[in-house]
Amino acid sequence: MRRENGLKEFFRTTYRTGSPIPYIISIQVILFILIHVADLLVEVKVIQTPIYDMMLSYLGLPVQFNNFISQPWTLFTYPFLYSGLFQIVFDSLWLYWMGNIFLSFLNKRQFLTLFISSFILGGLVYLGLGFIPWLTKGPQSYLYSNSIGLAALVSSLTVLIPHMELRLLIFGRVKFKTLAFVILGITLVFYAFANRAGAVVYLMSIGWGILFMRQLQEGNDLSRFFQRRMKQKLRVVHTIQKTPSYRSFKSDLPNQEVIDEILDKISQSGYESLSSREKEILFKVSREEQE
Repeated sequence: MRRENGLKEFFRTTYRTGSPIPYIISIQVILFILIHVADLLVEVKVIQTPIYDMMLSYLGLPVQFNNFISQPWTLFTYPFLYSGLFQIVFDSLWLYWMGNIFLSFLNKRQFLTLFISSFILGGLVYLGLGFIPWLTKGPQSYLYSNSIGLAALVSSLTVLIPHMELRLLIFGRVKFKTLAFVILGITLVFYAFANRAGAVVYLMSIGWGILFMRQLQEGNDLSRFFQRRMKQKLRVVHTIQKTPSYRSFKSDLPNQEVIDEILDKISQSGYESLSSREKEILFKVSREEQE
């Protein structure tokens, strides 16, 4: 009985938060398990068909455009495909961590716009690079994993919160931009050796994340393109901005109106324009949502 209640609580807290992150990770994990179970069945000679290799080739994005024509769905499936245990564990944890930081400051529409557009644009660029012979040489002829989307997500956060400090278990307090440069650099080096065209796409995705956040700071929210309501309310921006009155509710947190005002301020002037009080409020709201 306790186990059933525990499972219900797990699904309630995981999938009913409105965050798309658990769904993305779940698709990756389920697909990873399926293809490796199929590979195990081949190894023990239960089945003869090499399903593992077939799924990698049918779901991964091929660098050759001629192969892509026969399987165009790979432009949308390759981000969810993983072959290595270490990579899927690392990317899932990284997505959960970075994604929740992103959603602490911005909204779900902006997250999905940046994440989805990065791997679609990256996939199209990857196909275009297939016409350059030098870039198609390497151990990997397919592109897969959501590393492209993660690159855009992490690079956008380096623009939004470059001086935010994170406490790591071994290294102590580290600035976010320092951690981001290390992780992005290591992944880029890996792509340079394994998949040259993928390395170019990875660099492009980093640039796309930076551009997306720069535009947002200037007041151009690119995610608004996907809004159903195309009419936008015009706001007069004064030199002296009115500080919102902090009417509190549970756990000394502000109401939703105050939170929206702070997020609007980030969209218009960037995270660095927030006062220390406003930054403190965002962190409190983030911790409250995670509990």
